[in-house]
Amino acid sequence: MRFVILIMLTLLADQFSKYIISASMQPGESIPVLPPVFHITYILNPGAAFGMLANRTTFFIIVSVLVIAGVLVGYRHLPRERMWTRVAAALVVGGALGNLIDRVRLGRVIDFLDFRVWPVFNLADIAIVTGALLLIIEVWRTGDGEQKRVDAGAEK
Repeated sequence: MRFVILIMLTLLADQFSKYIISASMQPGESIPVLPPVFHITYILNPGAAFGMLANRTTFFIIVSVLVIAGVLVGYRHLPRERMWTRVAAALVVGGALGNLIDRVRLGRVIDFLDFRVWPVFNLADIAIVTGALLLIIEVWRTGDGEQKRVDAGAEK
């Protein structure tokens, strides 16, 4: 149940923030918040991170659905004590759903957080990256990756 709540909170925060931006700004408009460090800049991103693979909406929809499905299937097999792995999975799913909704609805993703030193992004992107980093930390911390390599080597 906590998994679903975290997914929904992530999704709601992402979609609500995008609604506020799209209702109050025009695409391309930028508002300095902490000049020159941080602006709110409304863009419609046709690609992935850093604008890669622009205008591949169908590709990104398919990949998003596959990632969400894969994480949900993997989640079902996680032991309860793997709390941080569960949190990571929920963040990835919530963020992926947020960007998927944009792609299906608009054919693009609404981005607005602009730190001026890298491409503009959104709350869904933060959730996805945070979830991925948590997953990497959990694998490193628990030694899961190393154990699997040792087990695979023992089978030979």
